[in-house]
Amino acid sequence: MIYIENLHKSYRVGKREVSALHDITLHIPKGKIFGIIGRSGAGKSTLLRTFNLLERPTRGSVCIDGVDMTTLAKADLDRTRQHIGMVFQNFSLLSAKTVGANVEFPLKLAGGFTREERQRRVDELLALVGLSAHKDKYPAQLSGGQKQRVGIARAIANAPRLLLCDEATSALDPETTQSILALLAEINARLGLTIVLITHEMQVIRSVCDQVAVIEAGGIVEMGEVSDVFLHPQHPVTRALVAEYTHDDGNLAGVRAGNGRRVRLTYVGETAYRPILTHVVEQTRATMTILQGAVSRIKDKPYGQLLVDIGGHDEDVAAVIDLFRRLDVHCEVLN
Repeated sequence: MIYIENLHKSYRVGKREVSALHDITLHIPKGKIFGIIGRSGAGKSTLLRTFNLLERPTRGSVCIDGVDMTTLAKADLDRTRQHIGMVFQNFSLLSAKTVGANVEFPLKLAGGFTREERQRRVDELLALVGLSAHKDKYPAQLSGGQKQRVGIARAIANAPRLLLCDEATSALDPETTQSILALLAEINARLGLTIVLITHEMQVIRSVCDQVAVIEAGGIVEMGEVSDVFLHPQHPVTRALVAEYTHDDGNLAGVRAGNGRRVRLTYVGETAYRPILTHVVEQTRATMTILQGAVSRIKDKPYGQLLVDIGGHDEDVAAVIDLFRRLDVHCEVLN
């Protein structure tokens, strides 16, 4: 769906040229939910806005569904943008229009629909986002989560092939955030819509995304399947983002519970529900102390990650590590 090659974006500030994005290459497949995560000022929003050319890149190509956006004339670009929906952090609703009128607005702009057709589409979309009873209310009468649902309905009114979400949940409380993420996942599954969302929260990425790119100082520093990036982060920025989410400040890695080895165990899939530790203890003479850990899910994939101290003679510890690996458990020895 999205094919970006060697994208650069710079701004002129006085006599200086300031680089906002440099050497960005991204390939995003159709039908996936792709996350872009980074800290404030990393370049997330600028990158997202190059997808529909709200920000025109200084150089490089931006191809959406086989069309190079940078080569389009204005009229063609406007038509292509009708197939790219966008959801904003601050909702950006028209305060003087009702919920129904906000959702209908892009259909009016696009033209080609009768009033009856527009109303049927509005009713269909409000049912999809769970706001049928609020059609005649105004944005000021809605909660933050309801406003964002209106924003999502409006963004998909023209049946886009691509939906861009610019920090769509950062203004919401945790419970409402989860409901919005569940709605995006439902839309992705039901409509086959490709979704790209940017965020600074690893929880958002873990809950809903299939793949993720980590951006720092205008460049992509790590990219891959969410489970790989989340469970085995390689770049220091990624490790810091994961540590903030898991509340792992790294201090436990340097604390010894005994004379054993400190090991981080990671297992994904149905292995997460098996009594791995019990089996290993029964099969070996080593002892294990759990220092930290969790069993949870990355989107629809279960996983477990534990920090354990393995005690015993060197040969016993080696036998434990070997057994873990044979049981398809990723074993990272920390000391």
